[in-house]
Amino acid sequence: MTAWFLDEILGHAPDAPALRTPETVLSYGELATRVDRLAAALAGTGFGPERVCAIAVESTVDAVVAMAAVLRAGGAFLTLDLDQPAPRLAQMLDSAGARFLISAAEPRVSVPGPALRLDRLPAVPPLVADPPGPRALAYVSHTSGSTGVPNPVLIERGNLDAYLRFVVRDGGLDAGTVTLQLAPLGYDASIRDTFATLLAGGQLVLAPRSTLLRADGFAATVASYGVNTVLSITPSLLTFLSRNDAAARALRSLRLTLSSGESLRPFLAAGGRSLLEGRLFNHYGPTEATMTSTRLDVPFEPERAADVVGTPRTGVTVRLLDADLRPVPDGAEGEVHLGGTGVARGYRGRPGLTADRFRPDPAGPPGARAYRTGDLARHRPDGTLEYRGRLDRQLKIRGYRVDPAEIEGRLLTHAAVHGAVVTAATDDRGRAHLVAHVAGATDGVTDAALRRHLAETLPHHLLPRRFRRVDRLPTTRTGKTDRARLSRGGRP
Repeated sequence: MTAWFLDEILGHAPDAPALRTPETVLSYGELATRVDRLAAALAGTGFGPERVCAIAVESTVDAVVAMAAVLRAGGAFLTLDLDQPAPRLAQMLDSAGARFLISAAEPRVSVPGPALRLDRLPAVPPLVADPPGPRALAYVSHTSGSTGVPNPVLIERGNLDAYLRFVVRDGGLDAGTVTLQLAPLGYDASIRDTFATLLAGGQLVLAPRSTLLRADGFAATVASYGVNTVLSITPSLLTFLSRNDAAARALRSLRLTLSSGESLRPFLAAGGRSLLEGRLFNHYGPTEATMTSTRLDVPFEPERAADVVGTPRTGVTVRLLDADLRPVPDGAEGEVHLGGTGVARGYRGRPGLTADRFRPDPAGPPGARAYRTGDLARHRPDGTLEYRGRLDRQLKIRGYRVDPAEIEGRLLTHAAVHGAVVTAATDDRGRAHLVAHVAGATDGVTDAALRRHLAETLPHHLLPRRFRRVDRLPTTRTGKTDRARLSRGGRP
């Protein structure tokens, strides 16, 4: 690693705006001053390389300052989503090994070691320290959506640096970039929102998440701040916003939209690409491979019949293997194994799980490992990767393998349907069948009418037995559709 991205961020023109909120504008010079002061205070507590500091502040300027200061002091951060239940936050702190804490006021969580309050920082000498090397820990990010104890993923500094530079280069980010932070703290996509924008010398707009998740609030924020880039939006949120006239106009004004976290196929199948006049990227990749492994610059006439996720980003390798870890033939379906730049160190405190998911990579240099994703894919003749679902969540209906995205995309082409999720259920005789959960103005549309609409293009085994109306599809904190909640019959 010849240069450290944070040094470049703190070295930008001091008078240029870096962070904007409804209350304030923080310049790069002011950002550097606050980061250096907090980093020095951290170092004074004994914080340094391979130590983890939890950040328990709201998604504001303070959070950005805290993340940067932790890295400046040579250690690793764990950002917390404070809307999570207290027991889960405690699990995350413990599993990540967090022994230091930064809070904006009286903390709602505790750690075994020193805690700094941003409103009571001690006066300390300036920090004088060389940054650690690329193998040092940068941040801990827990896998989301799982039950039980969350798994802490360890990402190293070299991986983070390489990834952020890729995002800046691939997206054409520059000093004119104005990015809206959509991803909540506690999820790795918020790191991309924050540091890719600042590395490019652009402006990061921080607005209340409750505002951004409303169509009118999103539209007003984009217009008010001149937002031209969104680096983290799920297809579910993209679909929801595109159905509102004001939000759709805001989306059309963006020069770059980066979608990740879910299948983009239903949105594209419903004609969503035509609603965006700027570039649309489809990013695929797990937390365990530093956020993004492959990307597709979605053309204005996209593939609608398959879930295409593009080609590997710089430094990443993708191998498709069978159950015996042998390469599958060209065009055949196999499990995705990711190698090269981005592969995490592993799971903290989970040696068995780490050994199972992170395997030796025969295609890499000595000691290299590849991450076994559990995803299925195949290589298309043009070399792009086509996502084919999960090994552990395949839907089988009467012997047929069913891709829910195919049905969801077709449902979204119905004028009355604004959101759609298809799940599997079992009747009292143990027979599996499909349930379609639909949102929109469907009160006057019968199940038979929806089934006829699907039957125009889909075979019989892809037709849901039941249609369940919901006011709005429930989502997780990251903006992904909460399929588990729908499967249990839960409502938003």
